Amino acid sequence: MRNAPVYPPHIEQLKSYSPGLPMEDLARRIDMPLAHIVKLASNENPLGASSRALAALAASSIDLSRYPDNDCTDLTQALALQLDVPPDWIVTGAGSESVIGMAATTLLSAGRFTLYAQYSFQAYVNAAQRAGATAVVVPSPDFTVDLGEMLRLGARQPVSLVYIANPGNPTGTSLDPDALEAFIAAQADGTVVVLDEAYLEYLPAAARGDAVAWVRRHPHLLVTRTFSKAYGLAGLRVGYGIAQPALAGMLRRVRAPFQVSQPAQAGAAAALGDGDFLARTLAVNSEGHEQLCAAFRARGLRHLPSSTNFVSVETGDSAALAGRLEQHGLIARPLGSYGLKNWLRVSIGTATENSRFLDALAQELRPAS
Repeated sequence: MRNAPVYPPHIEQLKSYSPGLPMEDLARRIDMPLAHIVKLASNENPLGASSRALAALAASSIDLSRYPDNDCTDLTQALALQLDVPPDWIVTGAGSESVIGMAATTLLSAGRFTLYAQYSFQAYVNAAQRAGATAVVVPSPDFTVDLGEMLRLGARQPVSLVYIANPGNPTGTSLDPDALEAFIAAQADGTVVVLDEAYLEYLPAAARGDAVAWVRRHPHLLVTRTFSKAYGLAGLRVGYGIAQPALAGMLRRVRAPFQVSQPAQAGAAAALGDGDFLARTLAVNSEGHEQLCAAFRARGLRHLPSSTNFVSVETGDSAALAGRLEQHGLIARPLGSYGLKNWLRVSIGTATENSRFLDALAQELRPAS
Protein backbone atom coordinates (compact mmCIF):
# COMPACT_ATOMS: atom_id res chain seq x y z
CA MET A 1 0.00 0.00 0.00
CA ARG A 2 1.40 3.38 -0.99
CA ASN A 3 2.19 5.94 1.70
CA ALA A 4 1.73 3.40 4.50
CA PRO A 5 3.27 4.65 7.74
CA VAL A 6 6.65 3.18 8.68
CA TYR A 7 6.79 2.70 12.43
CA PRO A 8 9.96 2.43 14.51
CA PRO A 9 10.43 -1.23 15.50
CA HIS A 10 10.13 -0.52 19.23
CA ILE A 11 6.73 1.11 18.65
CA GLU A 12 5.49 -1.49 16.19
CA GLN A 13 6.21 -4.23 18.74
CA LEU A 14 4.46 -2.39 21.57
CA LYS A 15 1.51 -4.19 23.14
CA SER A 16 -1.59 -2.27 24.15
CA TYR A 17 -2.42 -2.19 27.84
CA SER A 18 -5.31 -4.55 28.59
CA PRO A 19 -7.56 -3.06 31.28
CA GLY A 20 -10.15 -5.00 33.21
CA LEU A 21 -13.35 -5.70 31.31
CA PRO A 22 -15.84 -2.81 31.73
CA MET A 23 -18.88 -3.78 33.79
CA GLU A 24 -21.23 -2.35 31.16
CA ASP A 25 -19.74 -4.59 28.48
CA LEU A 26 -20.26 -7.73 30.52
CA ALA A 27 -23.80 -6.71 31.49
CA ARG A 28 -24.71 -6.39 27.80
CA ARG A 29 -22.93 -9.59 26.84
CA ILE A 30 -24.65 -11.86 29.35
CA ASP A 31 -27.91 -9.84 29.56
CA MET A 32 -27.58 -9.19 33.29
CA PRO A 33 -28.54 -5.95 35.09
CA LEU A 34 -25.52 -3.74 35.63
CA ALA A 35 -26.21 -3.64 39.37
CA HIS A 36 -25.60 -7.41 39.53
CA ILE A 37 -22.14 -7.22 37.96
CA VAL A 38 -19.20 -7.42 40.36
CA LYS A 39 -15.84 -6.19 39.14
CA LEU A 40 -12.87 -7.62 41.02
CA ALA A 41 -10.29 -7.06 38.28
CA SER A 42 -8.85 -3.56 38.62
CA ASN A 43 -8.10 -3.15 42.34
CA GLU A 44 -10.66 -0.38 42.76
CA ASN A 45 -12.09 0.65 46.12
CA PRO A 46 -15.33 -1.30 46.75
CA LEU A 47 -16.58 1.46 49.05
CA GLY A 48 -16.54 4.02 46.26
CA ALA A 49 -15.09 7.47 46.91
CA SER A 50 -14.65 9.56 50.03
CA SER A 51 -17.77 11.55 50.96
CA ARG A 52 -15.52 14.59 51.32
CA ALA A 53 -14.31 14.15 47.76
CA LEU A 54 -17.87 13.80 46.50
CA ALA A 55 -18.93 16.91 48.42
CA ALA A 56 -16.00 18.87 46.99
CA LEU A 57 -16.96 17.84 43.48
CA ALA A 58 -20.57 18.83 44.05
CA ALA A 59 -19.64 22.19 45.54
CA SER A 60 -16.99 23.15 43.03
CA SER A 61 -17.97 25.69 40.39
CA ILE A 62 -15.97 24.43 37.42
CA ASP A 63 -15.90 26.55 34.29
CA LEU A 64 -15.69 23.84 31.64
CA SER A 65 -14.58 26.37 29.03
CA ARG A 66 -11.35 27.07 30.93
CA TYR A 67 -8.20 24.94 31.15
CA PRO A 68 -7.44 23.53 34.59
CA ASP A 69 -4.63 24.78 36.80
CA ASN A 70 -1.61 23.18 35.12
CA ASP A 71 0.37 23.12 38.38
CA CYS A 72 -2.49 21.77 40.53
CA THR A 73 -1.66 24.49 43.03
CA ASP A 74 -4.20 23.69 45.77
CA LEU A 75 -3.61 19.95 45.57
CA THR A 76 0.16 20.40 45.48
CA GLN A 77 0.02 22.65 48.54
CA ALA A 78 -2.11 20.11 50.40
CA LEU A 79 0.28 17.29 49.54
CA ALA A 80 3.32 19.36 50.47
CA LEU A 81 1.77 20.15 53.85
CA GLN A 82 0.88 16.54 54.58
CA LEU A 83 4.25 15.18 53.44
CA ASP A 84 6.28 18.03 54.95
CA VAL A 85 8.17 18.79 51.75
CA PRO A 86 8.40 21.97 49.64
CA PRO A 87 5.75 22.24 46.90
CA ASP A 88 8.40 22.07 44.17
CA TRP A 89 9.15 18.50 45.29
CA ILE A 90 5.67 17.42 44.09
CA VAL A 91 4.90 16.45 40.47
CA THR A 92 1.25 15.76 39.66
CA GLY A 93 -0.09 13.69 36.79
CA ALA A 94 -3.06 11.74 35.45
CA GLY A 95 -2.53 8.81 37.79
CA SER A 96 0.83 7.58 39.05
CA GLU A 97 1.28 5.76 35.74
CA SER A 98 1.60 9.18 34.12
CA VAL A 99 4.49 10.08 36.42
CA ILE A 100 6.07 6.68 35.73
CA GLY A 101 5.91 7.53 32.03
CA MET A 102 7.42 10.97 32.63
CA ALA A 103 10.43 9.31 34.22
CA ALA A 104 10.92 7.13 31.15
CA THR A 105 10.59 10.09 28.79
CA THR A 106 13.09 12.07 30.87
CA LEU A 107 15.72 9.38 31.31
CA LEU A 108 15.39 6.72 28.62
CA SER A 109 16.15 6.55 24.92
CA ALA A 110 17.62 4.10 22.42
CA GLY A 111 20.91 2.77 23.78
CA ARG A 112 19.99 3.37 27.42
CA PHE A 113 19.13 0.64 29.94
CA THR A 114 16.27 0.25 32.39
CA LEU A 115 15.93 -2.39 35.09
CA TYR A 116 12.86 -3.95 36.67
CA ALA A 117 11.80 -7.25 38.18
CA GLN A 118 9.97 -10.10 36.53
CA TYR A 119 6.19 -9.86 37.08
CA SER A 120 6.39 -6.07 37.27
CA PHE A 121 3.52 -3.72 36.49
CA GLN A 122 2.95 -3.50 32.73
CA ALA A 123 3.42 0.28 32.81
CA TYR A 124 7.17 -0.16 33.38
CA VAL A 125 7.45 -2.47 30.40
CA ASN A 126 5.50 -0.18 28.06
CA ALA A 127 7.20 3.02 29.22
CA ALA A 128 10.62 1.54 28.51
CA GLN A 129 9.59 0.22 25.12
CA ARG A 130 8.01 3.50 24.05
CA ALA A 131 11.35 5.16 24.72
CA GLY A 132 13.25 2.54 22.69
CA ALA A 133 15.37 1.63 25.72
CA THR A 134 16.80 -1.81 26.51
CA ALA A 135 15.13 -3.54 29.46
CA VAL A 136 16.97 -5.79 31.88
CA VAL A 137 14.40 -8.03 33.55
CA VAL A 138 15.48 -9.58 36.84
CA PRO A 139 14.04 -13.04 37.65
CA SER A 140 11.69 -13.29 40.65
CA PRO A 141 11.50 -17.03 41.36
CA ASP A 142 9.63 -16.51 44.64
CA PHE A 143 7.44 -13.66 43.29
CA THR A 144 9.36 -11.12 45.38
CA VAL A 145 11.79 -8.55 43.97
CA ASP A 146 15.33 -9.95 44.36
CA LEU A 147 17.23 -6.80 45.35
CA GLY A 148 20.61 -8.55 45.40
CA GLU A 149 20.15 -9.91 41.90
CA MET A 150 18.95 -6.50 40.72
CA LEU A 151 22.18 -4.97 41.97
CA ARG A 152 24.26 -7.71 40.38
CA LEU A 153 22.61 -7.52 36.96
CA GLY A 154 22.45 -3.74 37.10
CA ALA A 155 26.21 -3.54 37.58
CA ARG A 156 26.82 -5.16 34.18
CA GLN A 157 25.86 -2.01 32.24
CA PRO A 158 25.12 1.64 32.99
CA VAL A 159 21.46 1.71 34.03
CA SER A 160 19.57 4.98 33.66
CA LEU A 161 16.32 4.02 35.36
CA VAL A 162 15.26 1.36 37.85
CA TYR A 163 11.58 0.65 38.49
CA ILE A 164 10.61 -1.06 41.71
CA ALA A 165 7.18 -1.39 43.35
CA ASN A 166 6.49 -1.86 47.03
CA PRO A 167 4.08 -3.58 47.37
CA GLY A 168 4.15 -5.11 43.91
CA ASN A 169 1.47 -5.58 41.28
CA PRO A 170 0.35 -8.24 40.32
CA THR A 171 2.10 -10.19 43.06
CA GLY A 172 1.12 -8.13 46.12
CA THR A 173 4.41 -9.02 47.82
CA SER A 174 6.42 -6.41 49.73
CA LEU A 175 10.03 -5.71 50.68
CA ASP A 176 11.92 -5.13 53.91
CA PRO A 177 12.22 -1.32 54.22
CA ASP A 178 15.83 -1.33 55.42
CA ALA A 179 16.90 -3.57 52.54
CA LEU A 180 14.99 -1.36 50.13
CA GLU A 181 16.69 1.83 51.23
CA ALA A 182 20.08 0.10 51.15
CA PHE A 183 19.31 -0.88 47.55
CA ILE A 184 18.46 2.72 46.68
CA ALA A 185 21.64 4.00 48.32
CA ALA A 186 23.78 1.45 46.45
CA GLN A 187 22.88 2.70 42.96
CA ALA A 188 25.66 3.92 40.68
CA ASP A 189 25.98 7.57 39.74
CA GLY A 190 23.52 8.48 37.01
CA THR A 191 20.89 5.88 37.97
CA VAL A 192 17.44 7.07 39.01
CA VAL A 193 15.17 4.80 41.06
CA VAL A 194 11.39 5.02 40.71
CA LEU A 195 9.74 3.60 43.82
CA ASP A 196 6.11 2.90 42.97
CA GLU A 197 3.97 3.08 46.11
CA ALA A 198 0.53 2.84 44.52
CA TYR A 199 -0.55 0.40 47.26
CA LEU A 200 1.30 2.03 50.15
CA GLU A 201 -1.81 2.61 52.27
CA TYR A 202 -2.52 -1.13 52.43
CA LEU A 203 0.95 -1.98 53.70
CA PRO A 204 0.93 -2.46 57.50
CA ALA A 205 2.52 0.50 59.27
CA ALA A 206 5.21 -1.70 60.83
CA ALA A 207 6.31 -2.86 57.35
CA ARG A 208 6.53 0.60 55.78
CA GLY A 209 9.67 2.57 55.28
CA ASP A 210 9.66 6.36 55.29
CA ALA A 211 10.00 6.94 51.56
CA VAL A 212 9.73 10.72 51.94
CA ALA A 213 12.73 10.66 54.27
CA TRP A 214 14.53 8.55 51.67
CA VAL A 215 13.83 11.21 49.04
CA ARG A 216 15.43 13.80 51.33
CA ARG A 217 18.56 11.65 51.54
CA HIS A 218 18.71 10.45 47.93
CA PRO A 219 18.42 12.95 45.05
CA HIS A 220 18.20 10.07 42.56
CA LEU A 221 14.91 8.75 44.04
CA LEU A 222 11.41 9.39 42.68
CA VAL A 223 8.48 8.06 44.72
CA THR A 224 5.13 7.72 42.94
CA ARG A 225 1.71 7.47 44.58
CA THR A 226 -1.92 7.52 43.49
CA PHE A 227 -5.45 8.46 44.53
CA SER A 228 -6.88 5.60 42.44
CA LYS A 229 -6.70 2.81 45.01
CA ALA A 230 -7.27 3.45 48.72
CA TYR A 231 -8.77 6.91 48.11
CA GLY A 232 -11.31 5.54 45.62
CA LEU A 233 -10.74 8.09 42.85
CA ALA A 234 -9.73 5.82 39.95
CA GLY A 235 -12.23 7.55 37.68
CA LEU A 236 -10.65 10.96 38.23
CA ARG A 237 -7.08 9.91 37.32
CA VAL A 238 -4.87 11.69 39.85
CA GLY A 239 -1.37 10.67 40.94
CA TYR A 240 1.82 12.35 41.99
CA GLY A 241 5.54 11.95 42.41
CA ILE A 242 7.89 13.11 45.15
CA ALA A 243 11.48 13.98 44.26
CA GLN A 244 14.10 16.59 44.98
CA PRO A 245 13.73 19.80 42.91
CA ALA A 246 16.26 19.01 40.15
CA LEU A 247 14.61 15.72 39.22
CA ALA A 248 11.07 17.00 39.82
CA GLY A 249 11.75 20.00 37.59
CA MET A 250 12.90 17.79 34.72
CA LEU A 251 9.74 15.70 35.01
CA ARG A 252 7.61 18.81 34.78
CA ARG A 253 9.42 19.78 31.58
CA VAL A 254 8.27 16.62 29.80
CA ARG A 255 4.80 16.47 31.37
CA ALA A 256 1.97 17.07 28.93
CA PRO A 257 0.04 20.23 29.86
CA PHE A 258 -3.23 20.22 31.80
CA GLN A 259 -3.05 16.56 32.77
CA VAL A 260 -5.30 16.73 35.83
CA SER A 261 -8.78 18.16 35.39
CA GLN A 262 -10.10 20.77 37.81
CA PRO A 263 -12.73 18.39 39.28
CA ALA A 264 -10.01 15.80 39.82
CA GLN A 265 -7.84 18.34 41.62
CA ALA A 266 -10.71 19.35 43.91
CA GLY A 267 -11.71 15.77 44.67
CA ALA A 268 -8.16 14.62 45.42
CA ALA A 269 -7.43 17.55 47.73
CA ALA A 270 -10.58 16.79 49.72
CA ALA A 271 -9.95 13.03 49.83
CA LEU A 272 -6.47 13.63 51.20
CA GLY A 273 -7.90 14.83 54.50
CA ASP A 274 -10.57 12.15 54.94
CA GLY A 275 -8.90 9.91 57.49
CA ASP A 276 -12.17 8.25 58.49
CA PHE A 277 -12.82 7.01 54.96
CA LEU A 278 -9.27 5.71 54.65
CA ALA A 279 -9.56 3.86 57.99
CA ARG A 280 -12.85 2.26 56.89
CA THR A 281 -11.31 1.27 53.56
CA LEU A 282 -8.41 -0.47 55.29
CA ALA A 283 -10.69 -2.25 57.76
CA VAL A 284 -12.95 -3.62 55.00
CA ASN A 285 -9.87 -4.63 53.01
CA SER A 286 -8.32 -6.46 55.97
CA GLU A 287 -11.51 -8.41 56.62
CA GLY A 288 -11.91 -9.21 52.93
CA HIS A 289 -8.30 -10.33 52.64
CA GLU A 290 -8.82 -12.89 55.39
CA GLN A 291 -12.17 -13.97 53.90
CA LEU A 292 -10.54 -14.77 50.54
CA CYS A 293 -7.36 -16.31 51.92
CA ALA A 294 -9.23 -18.52 54.38
CA ALA A 295 -11.31 -19.89 51.51
CA PHE A 296 -8.21 -20.44 49.37
CA ARG A 297 -6.52 -22.29 52.23
CA ALA A 298 -9.59 -24.45 52.75
CA ARG A 299 -9.54 -25.45 49.08
CA GLY A 300 -5.78 -25.98 49.06
CA LEU A 301 -5.25 -23.19 46.51
CA ARG A 302 -1.81 -21.66 46.46
CA HIS A 303 -1.94 -17.87 46.82
CA LEU A 304 0.65 -15.17 47.32
CA PRO A 305 1.06 -13.20 50.54
CA SER A 306 -0.42 -9.82 49.71
CA SER A 307 0.00 -6.39 51.30
CA THR A 308 -2.45 -4.81 48.86
CA ASN A 309 -6.16 -4.77 48.01
CA PHE A 310 -5.93 -7.90 45.86
CA VAL A 311 -4.81 -11.51 46.11
CA SER A 312 -3.25 -13.59 43.34
CA VAL A 313 -4.25 -17.25 43.41
CA GLU A 314 -3.13 -20.25 41.36
CA THR A 315 -6.18 -21.78 39.69
CA GLY A 316 -5.04 -23.55 36.54
CA ASP A 317 -5.92 -21.96 33.20
CA SER A 318 -6.90 -18.53 34.53
CA ALA A 319 -8.13 -17.11 31.21
CA ALA A 320 -10.60 -19.96 30.85
CA LEU A 321 -11.66 -19.65 34.48
CA ALA A 322 -12.14 -15.88 34.14
CA GLY A 323 -14.39 -16.52 31.14
CA ARG A 324 -16.52 -18.92 33.16
CA LEU A 325 -16.72 -16.51 36.09
CA GLU A 326 -18.05 -13.86 33.73
CA GLN A 327 -21.13 -16.02 33.23
CA HIS A 328 -21.78 -15.47 36.95
CA GLY A 329 -21.51 -11.69 36.48
CA LEU A 330 -18.01 -11.61 38.00
CA ILE A 331 -14.93 -9.95 36.51
CA ALA A 332 -11.49 -11.07 37.74
CA ARG A 333 -8.06 -10.63 36.16
CA PRO A 334 -6.21 -13.55 34.53
CA LEU A 335 -2.46 -12.96 34.62
CA GLY A 336 -1.35 -14.56 31.36
CA SER A 337 -0.04 -11.20 30.10
CA TYR A 338 2.45 -11.29 32.98
CA GLY A 339 3.61 -14.79 32.12
CA LEU A 340 1.43 -16.27 34.87
CA LYS A 341 -1.19 -18.14 32.83
CA ASN A 342 -2.29 -20.28 35.79
CA TRP A 343 -2.80 -17.35 38.16
CA LEU A 344 -5.85 -15.18 38.73
CA ARG A 345 -5.70 -11.77 40.44
CA VAL A 346 -8.78 -11.02 42.54
CA SER A 347 -9.45 -7.55 43.91
CA ILE A 348 -10.78 -7.54 47.46
CA GLY A 349 -14.41 -6.42 47.49
CA THR A 350 -17.08 -6.09 50.12
CA ALA A 351 -17.97 -9.17 52.15
CA THR A 352 -20.96 -9.79 49.87
CA GLU A 353 -18.93 -9.41 46.69
CA ASN A 354 -16.21 -11.71 48.02
CA SER A 355 -18.83 -14.33 48.91
CA ARG A 356 -20.29 -14.21 45.42
CA PHE A 357 -16.83 -14.72 43.95
CA LEU A 358 -15.99 -17.60 46.29
CA ASP A 359 -19.32 -19.34 45.63
CA ALA A 360 -18.79 -19.08 41.87
CA LEU A 361 -15.17 -20.20 42.20
CA ALA A 362 -16.25 -23.28 44.15
CA GLN A 363 -18.73 -24.17 41.41
CA GLU A 364 -16.22 -23.67 38.59
CA LEU A 365 -13.42 -25.59 40.29
CA ARG A 366 -15.64 -28.46 41.38
CA PRO A 367 -14.34 -31.74 39.90
CA ALA A 368 -16.50 -33.10 37.10
CA SER A 369 -18.69 -35.95 38.32
